[in-house]
Amino acid sequence: MSQPLITLIAGPTASGKSRLAMQRARDTGAVIINADSQQLYADLRVLSARPSAEDEAAIPHRLYGVADAADAWSVGRWSRAVMDLLAELAAEGRPALLVGGTGLYFNALTKGLAEIPPVPVEIRDAVQAEFDAEGEAAFRRRLAQIDPTAEAAIFPADRQRLVRAFSVHRASGRALSDWKADTRPLLAQGSYDALVVEPPRDRLYASCDARVDVMMAQGALEEVRALTARGLDPDLPAMKAVGVRELTAHLAGDLPLDTAVAAVKQSTRNYAKRQLTWFRNQQGHWPRATQL
Repeated sequence: MSQPLITLIAGPTASGKSRLAMQRARDTGAVIINADSQQLYADLRVLSARPSAEDEAAIPHRLYGVADAADAWSVGRWSRAVMDLLAELAAEGRPALLVGGTGLYFNALTKGLAEIPPVPVEIRDAVQAEFDAEGEAAFRRRLAQIDPTAEAAIFPADRQRLVRAFSVHRASGRALSDWKADTRPLLAQGSYDALVVEPPRDRLYASCDARVDVMMAQGALEEVRALTARGLDPDLPAMKAVGVRELTAHLAGDLPLDTAVAAVKQSTRNYAKRQLTWFRNQQGHWPRATQL
């Protein structure tokens, strides 16, 4: 039996990719699989704009809301879960449709996942202390000396990945970018179709703003209140989701609500812009859908 077609749909937040995935799944009978790091977390249904309960009931969805906010999923853990699902669906003769905005997930599938050795806790903690002591700018300059490729690829204010890149070099004596270059794709060439949803930027930004308004109406503030009440480590991925920091500041009395909402909209637009840049750099050869 030939392997059912796998379809990859990538794109920035609020681009309409989930709606497109629903349409295609209805036409093909595909199972929709989450490829968005924020939508993994059960605590972030509203803030991550997870598919509605009605959509999840209408079309099979997998890997949505499967993780607790206290549990940090890595790219490797997501990849293993996805490959297990794809094997199950192939055995059933069902197509799979992976949709999301996390570029690293798509890279793991189509370019490969590096088998990086674990970093001892004492090294990670020491590097974190160095980052906190000298600040991001100075830390980046040092990282650029030992791993310029990794430094250039890490977005501003991403303390976790900056520390990770430096820690891997210190622990292994080899640059993180070199480890990543020594990889094999998880999906065989020709086993999948791929598409990036890339609407015009002005329309995308308007959609980002509208989405934040919908999130606020659907209970985003209450969701953040429940999340912050748990007292979780602020470096956990769920605590870094877009909107958590701004709405937490409002709940702490540091920002008026309208100011916090405006800041969430700005952060959402910034996030969408970074995603667009990623997909143009990393998936530049994939076909584009600009009009949905």
